[in-house]
Amino acid sequence: MRRNEHIVKLSREHHFTLLFCWKIRRGLQFNVASDRMIKYVHYFWQHHMQPHFAEEETILFSPLKDAEVQKALDEHEQIANQIRQMNTGEEDCLNQLSILADTVDSHVRYEERELFPHLEKVLTDEQLDDIGKKIAANHDPVSEVDFADEFWLKNEDGL
Repeated sequence: MRRNEHIVKLSREHHFTLLFCWKIRRGLQFNVASDRMIKYVHYFWQHHMQPHFAEEETILFSPLKDAEVQKALDEHEQIANQIRQMNTGEEDCLNQLSILADTVDSHVRYEERELFPHLEKVLTDEQLDDIGKKIAANHDPVSEVDFADEFWLKNEDGL
C-alpha cells in the first residue's frame, strides 16, 4: 500500500512487527521453550515496539483525537499490558504468546489498512508535513532485529 511520504518510516517498521508475530508463531510450532520466546518478546518490546508506539502516540496521533485514533491507543495499551503480564513458568504462557502474536498482528493490519489511510485523508498537508519533520528529527529506524537466540529457525532437534 502506498503511504504518504511523511509517515512511510513508521509504516515500514510494521514489516518488522509482523515478522515478530511470525517468529513467535514459528517458536510455538517448534515447541520452543516459552522462556526463550518471552525473552525475545521483552527484547523486541524494549528495542522496537515501545519506541515505535511512543512515536506514533506523540507525533502521528497527536493532531487528531477521533475514534480511529482512540482504537489504536487502546490497542497499544492492550499490547503493553499483555507483555507486562507475560511471565515465564506460568502454565498458560504458551497461550499468552499465541494471543499476543494475534493481537499484535491484528493491530498492525488495522493501522495499515484503516488508520493510516484515514489519517492521510483527514490530516491537512501542513499537519502531515509537520509530522514528517518531527519523525525525521526523532526517528531511529529499526532494521533487522539483532537477537542472538534465533529460536524461530529450527528447534533443538534440528527441524
